Amino acid sequence: MGLLEGKTLLVTGVLTDASIAFHTARLAQQEGASVVLTSFGRQHRLTEVVARRLPTTAPVVRLDVTDEEDLATLAERVGEHTDRLDAVVHSIGFAPQRVMGGNFLAGEWPDVAIAVQTSAFSLKSLAVAVKPLMGAGSAVVGLTFDARYAWPVYDWMGVAKAAFESTARYLARDLGPEGVRVNLVSAGPVRTTAAKSIPGFEQMESAWSDRAPLGWDVSDPEPTARAVVALCSDWFPATTGEIVHVDGGVHAMGQ
Repeated sequence: MGLLEGKTLLVTGVLTDASIAFHTARLAQQEGASVVLTSFGRQHRLTEVVARRLPTTAPVVRLDVTDEEDLATLAERVGEHTDRLDAVVHSIGFAPQRVMGGNFLAGEWPDVAIAVQTSAFSLKSLAVAVKPLMGAGSAVVGLTFDARYAWPVYDWMGVAKAAFESTARYLARDLGPEGVRVNLVSAGPVRTTAAKSIPGFEQMESAWSDRAPLGWDVSDPEPTARAVVALCSDWFPATTGEIVHVDGGVHAMGQ
């Protein structure tokens, strides 16, 4: 019997088969879950193509987390494929390049607002949108990059991630009485499409494996995906508001 046998997951952020979200969906299916994906706009077609590379082709529903109408009707669209959700995976993040890559002091509010809405506020938006399909024992799991530090080139996306992590704690507080757990996985650098869009990303990844006691492979998203799948399962029934680090141990090391 698989870890997620009989469960249904909604997974956002699947764009390529190199993404953490794709490997989360793949592992979830291998562990017995049914999976529904989300995408929107020009990316929708790409997600549909990648969905066919999963063990079982997953349906793709429209979702732009910054679109109020999309959010208001998300439960209805997901409801065409399932009558409940046992877990939701938030793997969404975006910031204009103008506010990354060493441009912190030059960042302007309209660009920063986009980063915060898309990368942080969207966690609350997504959780509220799917709440009608979730019940006691369900889980919301998001992906972050340790926001305790000021990383090279990450700039305002780092600020957005700090807001994201705080949002998860408040969601854990407000959804906990309904039996919904909210946790995050803080991953080390992985060469995803999102990471490649960060100017100077190689500065963050270059020394990571040297600092990690367990070592670190920037081309392998599976360790992170495994942690996400585990948090979606029933094996963490009393854990919420937590950040699980999957980074080879770098978070625990001194400089």
